[in-house]
Amino acid sequence: MIDINLIRENPELVKENIKKKFQDKKLVLVDKVIALDKLKRELQQEGDRLRAERNVIAKQIGVYMREGKKEEADAAKLKSKFDNERIAEIEKQTAETEAELKTAMMAIPNIIADDVPLGEDDTKNVQGKVFLKAAKKPFDVPYHLDILESLNGIDLDSARRTSGNGFYYLTGDIARLHSAVLTYARDFMIDKGFTYCIPPFMIRSDVVSGVMSFEEMEGMMYKIEGEDLYLIGTSEHSMIGRFMGTVLPESSLPQTLTSYSPCFRKEKGAHGLEERGIYRIHQFEKQEMIVICKPEESDTWYEKLWNYTVELFVSMEIPVRQLICCSGDLADLKYKSCDIEAWSPRQNKYFEVGSCSNLTDAQARRLGIRYKNSKTGKNEFAHTLNNTVVAPPRMLIAFLENHLQADGSVYIPPVLRPYMGGKERIVPKN
Repeated sequence: MIDINLIRENPELVKENIKKKFQDKKLVLVDKVIALDKLKRELQQEGDRLRAERNVIAKQIGVYMREGKKEEADAAKLKSKFDNERIAEIEKQTAETEAELKTAMMAIPNIIADDVPLGEDDTKNVQGKVFLKAAKKPFDVPYHLDILESLNGIDLDSARRTSGNGFYYLTGDIARLHSAVLTYARDFMIDKGFTYCIPPFMIRSDVVSGVMSFEEMEGMMYKIEGEDLYLIGTSEHSMIGRFMGTVLPESSLPQTLTSYSPCFRKEKGAHGLEERGIYRIHQFEKQEMIVICKPEESDTWYEKLWNYTVELFVSMEIPVRQLICCSGDLADLKYKSCDIEAWSPRQNKYFEVGSCSNLTDAQARRLGIRYKNSKTGKNEFAHTLNNTVVAPPRMLIAFLENHLQADGSVYIPPVLRPYMGGKERIVPKN
């Protein structure tokens, strides 16, 4: 949610930003917000005037009663009655106006960074830096499910019976590899100075609406029937929600946190061979990184965060690249964002394995996350950032394809061997 003062003072800038995101249908919201904001302030002024008048009348009634001026006292009481009725009407209308204003404000996208490339959708995203040389295998790389099955590492049939499509059982060395990558990623981030957390895996609706846009919420979140609780789609939701309604000491910033959680997503509309298997699923596990910082530090932290993911993948000898998200591919709360994509030798192209975002103060405004500015003495909104350290389902695909050997075995890079009991390879059972 952007600052109401920006809409009041520079509505054309806000409208231009909406156009850059190719959301012209939202242009009317700017004028709607201005009108609702004006009405809200008028109602507040009238309410304040009537309350002050009511206090004066209450004192007058007491004077009239003491002086035996019954007619004057009755007239004042009648005036007070009318004022009370109008105040009640104003309070009701104010609450309705504030709710409508908040809904409109939350639908207006965050101001995007000047260096975000313009484009309608993800086809206009721009390649950034490339890390490690992407090489073609001297043999045909099988589909990732075939690799997993050859290693006795997955059971989809049983998962379909117990849970339906979009779920799986990982077994044996593949299950161990899955856990090894998460544990290595946890230790990697701890070594970077981040504090490790395990958050709640369910959050209330006010947290959900604070951390994401309405469109994201509808497309991702699972609602717990009969409860004001949602299963988290990523630990970012819980981790940012942890600071809801708080004023942090400036000395406590930046908050640098890395969190583990299972993640639950609807993943509506997934299709195609490569998006089946374990690419798009309803439940997976992930290591995340979260930063809450002062506004002047968020650009620097953004660069650090996505580079940490690159460093992690390079340490596992997996070629990756940065893909800079264009304006039309940014969710409404994002100031800027980039994906980290891993090389797929099977498809001879890159695919997404993580995403890094700077949301400036958009989440903080929704959730009321502030810090005490030592220079001004004022409470100001913090900036929030999030980034995927690693999400094993997609990472496993990249890992298996890049480290598959001609004999069907899978090479284990040195950094992961301590977490795999010293294994250097995963070997097919047959």
